[in-house]
Amino acid sequence: MKPKKKYFGTDGIRGTVGTPPITPDFMLKLGWAAGRVFANEGNGRNKILIGKDTRISGYMFEAALEAGVTAAGVDIILSGPMPTPAIAYLTRTLRAQAGIVISASHNSFEDNGIKFFSSEGTKLRDELEFAIEKKLGNNVTTVSSGLIGKASRVTDAAGRYIEFCKSTVGSSLKFNGLKIVVDCAHGSTYHIAPAVFEELGAKVKAIGVSPNGLNINEQCGSTSPQLLVETVKAEQADLGIAFDGDGDRVIMVDHLGNIVDGDEILYVIARDRRRQNIDFGGVVGTAMSNLGLELALDELVVPFVRAPVGDRYVMQEMLDRGWDLGGESSGHIICLDITTTGDGIISALQALAAIVNCGQPLADLTSKMRKLPQSMVNVKVANAVDIAANKAVQSAVTDVESRLGKNGRVLLRPSGTEPVLRVMVEGEDLEVVNRLARELSELVATEFASQN
Repeated sequence: MKPKKKYFGTDGIRGTVGTPPITPDFMLKLGWAAGRVFANEGNGRNKILIGKDTRISGYMFEAALEAGVTAAGVDIILSGPMPTPAIAYLTRTLRAQAGIVISASHNSFEDNGIKFFSSEGTKLRDELEFAIEKKLGNNVTTVSSGLIGKASRVTDAAGRYIEFCKSTVGSSLKFNGLKIVVDCAHGSTYHIAPAVFEELGAKVKAIGVSPNGLNINEQCGSTSPQLLVETVKAEQADLGIAFDGDGDRVIMVDHLGNIVDGDEILYVIARDRRRQNIDFGGVVGTAMSNLGLELALDELVVPFVRAPVGDRYVMQEMLDRGWDLGGESSGHIICLDITTTGDGIISALQALAAIVNCGQPLADLTSKMRKLPQSMVNVKVANAVDIAANKAVQSAVTDVESRLGKNGRVLLRPSGTEPVLRVMVEGEDLEVVNRLARELSELVATEFASQN
């Protein structure tokens, strides 16, 4: 059986500030453990880049990590507030042995977490995460005074990343004439995203750009797009773009106020690449990707596969197949031929490039993909349950799928964060989908209640 990690999840370490392990003493030890592991990576004097989002606890954890890393004899570079994908990029270009991001992504300010990147700007290999966790079992020791790590600050981090983002759409492409609303969720894109789109020629109305340490993701950004919808309509903008707190997710809004999710953005990008005869292999989605995406890609003769939910699994499937495009409905999109991780700004730029290249508004491009209605019901379960072994549930799933036909599907998925089983039904008729989801969830609740 594969060993389980004590602290690292699918996207680093995350939790509530002040509750272990999201405490200053743990962060100091984590910095030291990572420093000791990465002190053995590469040649010469090693260095680790540390960035953060805008939540108030980031300053506290930045200081703790700095103390731990330097005590281990590794230099650090501080970037200040920067999007998570920017740290992946800068880790690579600054030739650091690793990058650390202090962020809880789309969560509220009460939470925080740590994400690591390798020297190549990718998520850490399992063996490195296990090595860090092993070091966490040791006492913190400080190298001799002459070997203590030094700290410096990269003062042009924002400018470097802005130029990189602009370079991904080519020097000849301009967004002149486009009026865009950009919602930065009071997060780490607040001083970057508006500049990127403005410097490419768009007229930008920026919202969610006044972080105070407490308002990150608060009623704004990709997880709460209603403010963006209202602003796009009020400004009569061509479209809106919303990021989450650390900038690795993006959701868009068309000029009519319709929300455009990650599945639709993936389709727009894939369609434009197919139109330009760019070979990107295929598209990797997840178990939650809308069936409408799969059907629309099939019409374009673009291969599509599903990975388990989580960007780590999407990335692994892309690497295994040698494909360049993948992502999740949440707006976490990976363009692997451009950068090494999910990047909200770069994904938005690719979608905008498709709009300019086709000369069509976003609403017209997304209309070519028909999203099918989905209904999700969370069923509380006290213990781990074996879905495949329950004959009554499996028979009911088969029956529902036969009633839905080829343009429908059923997904039963245990939550990775809470004691619930997610029952999802997808099909062509919303009323039918809701009814079948309700019936199936009631059976699931009855069957698994008897096992608890």
